[in-house]
Amino acid sequence: MQEKKFSFGKPQSAVQEKPSVRPLKAFRSGAIQVSIWENESLSTEGQVQSYKTVSFDRRYKDRNGEWKSTNNLRVNDLPKASLLLSKAYEYLVLTGEDEEAYA
Repeated sequence: MQEKKFSFGKPQSAVQEKPSVRPLKAFRSGAIQVSIWENESLSTEGQVQSYKTVSFDRRYKDRNGEWKSTNNLRVNDLPKASLLLSKAYEYLVLTGEDEEAYA
């Protein structure tokens, strides 16, 4: 008896790989990282607009030794987070990226 083969979804040749999403710039100190991301959206006129966002996270190992990420900070994390956020702001200002907020 011949086995029937079924294919669900799109054929492999039609599946396109998504490009890896990486931050435009990242600043790290210990377990804290601040990342600058480039995003796009459509304006009300249908034109593509580019804008930047900033995120931060803290890496830690859980009880099983697996790496995890959170956006919750401990008291001792605050000075590093403040410094890294300032560095991100400095980068955006010095590269002229902050001007888009006023456009």
